[in-house]
Amino acid sequence: MKREKCDLVIKGAKVFNVFTGEIEEGEIAVKNGKIVGIGSGYDAQEVYNANGAYALPSFIDAHIHVESSMLSPEEFALLSVKHGTGVIIADPHEIVNVCGIAGAEYMKEAFSHILYRGVNPLEVCLQLPSCVPASPFETSGAVLNGKETEQEIGRDLFYGLGEFMNYPAVVGADEEALSKIEAALSQGKIVDGHAPALSGDALNSYAAAGIKTDHECVNAEDCREKLKRGLYVQLRNGSSAHNLEENAKAMTAYNFRRSILCSDDRNAYDLKNHGEIDDALKRLVRMGIPAPWAIACTTLNTAECYGLKDKGALAPSYDADIALVEDLKDFRVLGVFKRGVLVAEGDKTLFHAERYSSKEVKSTVKIKEVTADDFRLDLSGKVRVMRVKPNGIMTEEEVLNVSSQKGDVLLPKGVCKLAVIERHFASGNMGKCLLSGYGLKGGALGISVSHDSHNLVVVGDDNTAMARVAALLKEAGGGMAVVNGKFERAFALDIAGLMSSKPYEEVILETEEITAHARRMGIKEGIEPFMSLVFLSLAVIPKLRLTDKGLVDVDKFEITTSQIKE
Repeated sequence: MKREKCDLVIKGAKVFNVFTGEIEEGEIAVKNGKIVGIGSGYDAQEVYNANGAYALPSFIDAHIHVESSMLSPEEFALLSVKHGTGVIIADPHEIVNVCGIAGAEYMKEAFSHILYRGVNPLEVCLQLPSCVPASPFETSGAVLNGKETEQEIGRDLFYGLGEFMNYPAVVGADEEALSKIEAALSQGKIVDGHAPALSGDALNSYAAAGIKTDHECVNAEDCREKLKRGLYVQLRNGSSAHNLEENAKAMTAYNFRRSILCSDDRNAYDLKNHGEIDDALKRLVRMGIPAPWAIACTTLNTAECYGLKDKGALAPSYDADIALVEDLKDFRVLGVFKRGVLVAEGDKTLFHAERYSSKEVKSTVKIKEVTADDFRLDLSGKVRVMRVKPNGIMTEEEVLNVSSQKGDVLLPKGVCKLAVIERHFASGNMGKCLLSGYGLKGGALGISVSHDSHNLVVVGDDNTAMARVAALLKEAGGGMAVVNGKFERAFALDIAGLMSSKPYEEVILETEEITAHARRMGIKEGIEPFMSLVFLSLAVIPKLRLTDKGLVDVDKFEITTSQIKE
């Protein structure tokens, strides 16, 4: 009512209304971090001129694994915020699989230490990982059973239950799986889903368990069926998985309010150079999705899905979380406000993040010494081969005829070896199989990031090089490594073997350099040398996967063998 001064007035903005899809000219008045009015004639302590920019609610990333950026939480925030993100629904599934609940506590503390003028520029709603491990076919650094889930889910630390990847257990009415879901629902907390291509009775049962979202739709028809069954569909714009455009084909004027945007896995290079949710918005509009629909998908829709009552709109009583963008086509972010505080402008963040450290997430790579002989694979006749596909994370089963010499397979053209080495307890577990479609020749490379238990993944066509890669990863405390003849290089991921404590500029530079070295070994176009490896042990995505316990047939949800018995 203009009886006293506001803290802030933003003038000269085109204010987008998510409730009506309209754009209105007017001042945005802010007091105590809240929007108190949109109109004119406000008196304020501070005035900001938007110079004709469009004012949108700041973006909400509906599902992301921060660890996949390979950045510390502080460095991630520096990139995320300047691209207009105000809230992330973060599933610390990766670090909890390595370090247990201590990993989640580290993530929360690290994000909480980021403060600027009394506000936290990036709010984090942390989900309690639901599948630690993700399947019974792998060794993780921690195990969270139903009883422990019930104990942890009630803590303020956790906003909800993270993606339930073990969908066969839910459909099969596994008591342990259902007890975790019931624990979350009894606390009034949301349960995220993960159910690629689930349909019919199986989808009914998955939804009936109380799961509310899914980001693993394989095509538009899969999206439509899940929308029909009451799930929110998370349209993913990740670095490795690109299904946003395909799944957005399911959107209509009636159902778009049940679509939300997420990144899932986003690497540091893409965060810096292409953005986060702002990039997803641009892609949607370019494919013909109306801008008002796209904006709703990352603001109002997501806020309603997750019960973020003060988020997702620019209206009285809502938090003054605002992204100023140049237009509603490219969504170039010009300024970001958090609870009325300007936290980013242009291409710069205005806050500095002090690094938080915890011994609980250090020195996490523990493996037995491996030799070249450990990578021998005695196969002959018909064998199952995991075949990778470009531009995605699905794999196929290929059957090849092979022969063996001196107890080791003779690799056919275009085929190399894949190994997964247990790295949490130095048990000596190692799964091995053949891999086609990858293209590597003349050495080996490996990484300590592998969904979801994050054992070491090593690929190569030379046993000695594969053993050396494993040794380099152990020496570095986790990371990325490549060996090609006499050339060798490693990049350390010193936080749980997943993230680097270095500034994001250095992480981007060094990961680009080591990736370029790997690319010279013949890895095919459409396959990212290291990031494609991190999914090859994810035993909840069809068809074949490899874990430290062996080759997994995901469709049958059982351990199988490379050798086909005739």
